[in-house]
Amino acid sequence: MVVDSAWAAIVLFVGLVPDDGPTDDGWRQSAVILIAVLLPLLMVFRRRHPDLTVSAAAAIGVGQVVAGVYPGGSSVAYLVFAYTGAAFGRKWTSRLALAAGLSAGPLVFWQTEPVRTVIDAANDVHTRPYGIGEATFLTMMMSTPFILCWAWGRLTRVRRAYLTELEDRAARLERERDAQAKIAVAAERARIARELHDVVAHNVSVMIVQADGAAYVLDNSPQQAKEALGTIASTGRQALVEMRRLLGVLRTADTKAEEYVPQPGVEELPELLEQVRTAGLDVDYATSGHPRELPRGVELTVYRIVQEALTNVRKHGGPDAHARVAVDFGERELAVLVEDDGRGSTDDQLAGGTDGLGHGLIGMRERVGMVSGSLDVGPRPGGGFRIRAVLPLKAAH
Repeated sequence: MVVDSAWAAIVLFVGLVPDDGPTDDGWRQSAVILIAVLLPLLMVFRRRHPDLTVSAAAAIGVGQVVAGVYPGGSSVAYLVFAYTGAAFGRKWTSRLALAAGLSAGPLVFWQTEPVRTVIDAANDVHTRPYGIGEATFLTMMMSTPFILCWAWGRLTRVRRAYLTELEDRAARLERERDAQAKIAVAAERARIARELHDVVAHNVSVMIVQADGAAYVLDNSPQQAKEALGTIASTGRQALVEMRRLLGVLRTADTKAEEYVPQPGVEELPELLEQVRTAGLDVDYATSGHPRELPRGVELTVYRIVQEALTNVRKHGGPDAHARVAVDFGERELAVLVEDDGRGSTDDQLAGGTDGLGHGLIGMRERVGMVSGSLDVGPRPGGGFRIRAVLPLKAAH
């Protein structure tokens, strides 16, 4: 309102300055002064009440034409209201401003009734009305400023709407970014939980088996007890190394990635199987196809599937269980098979179980799903349990 008041003061000054136009006597002179005061007053409130002020200005303009009041300096305010209706008013206000701008030229031309001065062949000076073509041109010229101001107002409205949309889009993107960050944090926590489950379930189960065996043979065979204790120590060290690597992602950002140990893959499977054999589980291992370098995601998925499957065999297969691990390197997919001839698993464990049972199978499904693979889990024909995962290498890449 401060800026509009300043412009209104200028229009008021221009409207009250006498000009050289036709002199209106009596009430018309008072009407000129009244119009010169009302139009600047409306300009002060044009942004706060655009519909009301534009309608009032249009009514004043029509009244001025009907009453035959000659346009004065304050008539420049009509250009401002043409802009205001297009930039700030509602749809009907914008259309009213456009219609008033288009009719402004013909109305002014009709009100002033201009004539053209001509000189004939006898050098006599006289006047004559404008022709149709000349009158049309003049009315168009008179309406052009109003149309330009209206178009400027529409451009301002469109640009303001565009900037508002950009602000809304930026705010929405910021909210989406925060939501994605929370999702990423939750996914990372879930990944760490799966990794910790695999590490703890495997290594701790090996340590428990070795500790029980050492306690059983401690009196009769101290050498075997000593070997079991050595296996417990090495398994515990390996578990600590992997847990430090996993929990390292929770450290501050200045921790370097070089401090972490590389994640295990297919090449580390023989060491894993040897550790399982040391714990007392008989395992056969076979590969087929053409072994080659795989994506790290597939490498880790294969290792964790085999690790979790053998851990389940030790838990549920019984003391006489025998396991077999087979890895088939195909052209477009990698197949991993882990089966045993033990007692198998219950339906409750397959569904997720209670007290933490079955969480390893859920982790398997999530790992396989991350690389767009498929997982088949269930009882093995003839007894035992069978886990088969197919990982598409092309999709993994």
